[in-house]
Amino acid sequence: MLLPGSLLDTLLLLRSLGSLIALLLLSALLLVALALTLLLLSLWLLLCMLLSLCVLLLIVLVLTLLLLSVLLLVVLALTLLLLSLWLLLCMLLSLCVLLLIALALTLLLLGLLSVLLLLRCVLLRVLL
Repeated sequence: MLLPGSLLDTLLLLRSLGSLIALLLLSALLLVALALTLLLLSLWLLLCMLLSLCVLLLIVLVLTLLLLSVLLLVVLALTLLLLSLWLLLCMLLSLCVLLLIALALTLLLLGLLSVLLLLRCVLLRVLL
């Protein structure tokens, strides 16, 4: 049984249109899959950038803490130097006080010696 020409043409046209529509739907589905893949990769890239930023901030924090510890070490070294100079100054003042005490004792002994010599002279005059 043969179909009339126009019906056969219509069926062939519908079959061609069906293949074309299926190809277009498949292309659209592939485009959606590619767009979702691109979106997923963009999110992954954003996550990697955020992690890189966090690592960079941690590096800056560690360097800041290192700089603060170095500054603290410098301050402690300067404080130790200042305390050492203060101790040296106290020792020098103590030495000066000891020298003044030695000088005072020397003057006292010289005074006693001169008193004793004076007494000897007086006693010698009295006895002679």
